[in-house]
Amino acid sequence: MAKVRARPETGKLYFDFFYRGARCREQTDLPDTPANRKRVEAVMRRIETEMQQGTFDYARYFPNSKLPRRAAERNGVAAGVQTALGNGGAAEAQLADVPTFATFLDIWLTENEVRWRRTTKKLRRETIQLHLVPTFGERAVNTITRAQLLEFRATLAKRPGKREGTTISPKTVNEVMALLMSILGEAADRYEFRNPGERVSRLKVPRKDIQPFSLAEALQIIEKARADYRGYFTVRFFTGMRTGEVHGLKWKYVDFERRQILVRESFTQGEQDGTKTDGSMREIDMSQRVFDALKAQEALTRHLGEYVFCSRTGLPIDLHNFLSRVWNPLLDHLGLARRRPYQMRHTAATLWLAAGENPEWIASQLGHTTTEMLFRVYSRFVPNLTRKDGSAFERMLVANDPKGAGS
Repeated sequence: MAKVRARPETGKLYFDFFYRGARCREQTDLPDTPANRKRVEAVMRRIETEMQQGTFDYARYFPNSKLPRRAAERNGVAAGVQTALGNGGAAEAQLADVPTFATFLDIWLTENEVRWRRTTKKLRRETIQLHLVPTFGERAVNTITRAQLLEFRATLAKRPGKREGTTISPKTVNEVMALLMSILGEAADRYEFRNPGERVSRLKVPRKDIQPFSLAEALQIIEKARADYRGYFTVRFFTGMRTGEVHGLKWKYVDFERRQILVRESFTQGEQDGTKTDGSMREIDMSQRVFDALKAQEALTRHLGEYVFCSRTGLPIDLHNFLSRVWNPLLDHLGLARRRPYQMRHTAATLWLAAGENPEWIASQLGHTTTEMLFRVYSRFVPNLTRKDGSAFERMLVANDPKGAGS
C-alpha cells in the first residue's frame, strides 16, 4: 500500500510505494509538518491514480532517483528522471521481491487448502487454472489494477455457460471474483500495496423462483418410481437432504433406535467428503413414512455394502445415470415439468411449512444455522407457524394418504 512516511533520523518525508514489482522509497527535502505532509500525500494520490490508469511516468516525479536504472535490469522500469515536487530532493530506492500472481498462488493455496474439503479444493483449483491464471498469471500481484479487474469481470460474464446458448451466470461470476479478491487481499496485506479489488462490487444475482412439487405430485412420483428407488424418493421428499448427502448416506448413520438420520458425509463429483458446511452436519428426525422406507431399503441394500442407496455393486448412485435413466424419464412419464432433483429438498421445506411446523425446527432439519434463509427462500409458502416438532407434518401425511401411513 502506498504511504507517506517520515524518516526518524532526519524528520524528512518520503514516499513508500510499489511499482512494477519494486518497492520504492523516494526521499524528499520536506520536513514532516502538517502542511508538507498534506502536500506530499496529494502527490502520492496522483501517483496511485496514474499507476492504476497505466500513465505513471517515474521520470516526471523523481529526478535524481537511482531506481529506474537498477530496476530496468530486473523489472523493466523505464529509465530517465525528472522532478515532481520541484525540490531537487535526494532520492533513494530499495527493491523488494514481489511475486507474480501465479507464484503467489502456490503460497496462497498451500496456506489455505488445509481448511477446505476435497471437492472445494478441486473446484477452486479448476477455477484458478481456467479463469485466473490465463489472465493474471504473469503479472506481479502489486501491478494488477481495478480497471483490469473490471475488464476481467466483464469478459468473464460473456463466456459460454454449461448449457448451449447461455453465458456464465452472475452467481458464478461473483464466485470467481470472490476467489480472486481473496487472493489479492492476502497479497496486498503481505506486500503492502493497495488492494485493487476494494471497490469492485458484486453483480446482482436474479432471485430464482423455486419449483417444489405438491404433496400429491410427490406421492405420485414415489408410487410410480421403480421399486428399488421408492425408498430413495421417500427419503428425499420427506427429509430435505441434499443430493450429495443422500448419495453419501451410509448405514452407520441411520439410527433406527432414535429414529434419526445422521448427516455426516456427502458424495459429490465421484468423491466421498465432509458436509457442505459445519451447519450441514445435523440429525434429521424420521417421520413414520421415512422410517418404514429405510427399513424396506435395509432389506434391499444392507448386504451390498455400506451405502444406503447404491448400485448392484454397492457403489453410491451416479448422479448422471440417475438423471438420464431414472429422474427425467419418470417426470416425462408423469407429465411433470422437468426440474432439478434439488427441488425435492424445496418440496420437503414447503410441506413442513404448509403443515405449520416451527421454523427453527425446519431450519435445523435442513441444516441451516438460522431461519433467515428459510423466510427468504420460502416466504410465499409460510403460513401461521405454531408447531414445534414434526407431528403436524405426520398428521398431514396421514390425512392425505391414509393407506400409505405406517405401511
